[in-house]
Amino acid sequence: MMSKKRNIIALTIFLLVALATITANVWLPVSPAAIDANQRLLAPSGTHWFGTDDFGRDIFARVVVAARVSLAVGVIVAVVATIIGTLIGLVSGYFRKTDFILMRIVDGFLAFPALLLALALVAALGGSITNIVIALTIAFFPVMARVVRSAVLQIKNAQYIEAARTTGTNNMVIIFRYILPNVLSPIIVQSTFIFAKAILAEAALSFLGVGVNPSTPTWGNMLQESQIYITIAPWFSIFPGIAIVITVLSLNILGDGLRDAFDPHSVKKKRKRKPKQTAPAA
Repeated sequence: MMSKKRNIIALTIFLLVALATITANVWLPVSPAAIDANQRLLAPSGTHWFGTDDFGRDIFARVVVAARVSLAVGVIVAVVATIIGTLIGLVSGYFRKTDFILMRIVDGFLAFPALLLALALVAALGGSITNIVIALTIAFFPVMARVVRSAVLQIKNAQYIEAARTTGTNNMVIIFRYILPNVLSPIIVQSTFIFAKAILAEAALSFLGVGVNPSTPTWGNMLQESQIYITIAPWFSIFPGIAIVITVLSLNILGDGLRDAFDPHSVKKKRKRKPKQTAPAA
């Protein structure tokens, strides 16, 4: 019961963040780009809920708008990495001849920490949303490929798959009609974790100065700009950091909830048993 409530709360928080940033232009009273030198580094108040930054810009407005870049990058990376990783995992798990070659390539990517690999790629390609998506997709698709391959190996010799083979069904039909629907559960769960990791990685790249254009507000570059003011204006760092934590944590909780829902054996369900009534001693 507690896990169900936790999942509902996490989903509600994530949907609120997404809805707020999508509709920000409609309800935000202040432009996130509005500069006012007389309002520099003001503490949180009724006028500026999260305070102002070193240019007098409203931090609340910038935190809300900055979610657009993070969520957009997260969604695109999750979708593209899931598609690429799923295709590689299906082919590798089903065809034994290609398994060794594909998995050695995947292992080569996995040999590097995901963030370090993405950092090197973005530094080489240049900082833009497109290049960040390419770098993070390359960094995260190998994990999806491994997960899908493992799931395919578990069911490729099942009786209904063998029956399809004996009837002369094409291999591609077997993969996409019989195998893929039965490995969707781990794919969906892993994609939510990739979504969360991509948001965190994008923030890290922006913080390191290799993200999107600094004129575009993101949670990462807001943290990068605020680090020199952390002692005199801590709110400048606190609120972007809280936004990252809340969003990533909600996605991780959703991923755990989906995993438990798709795999009941991962959670030991406690069944209430009625105590046995014993006859009174004579």
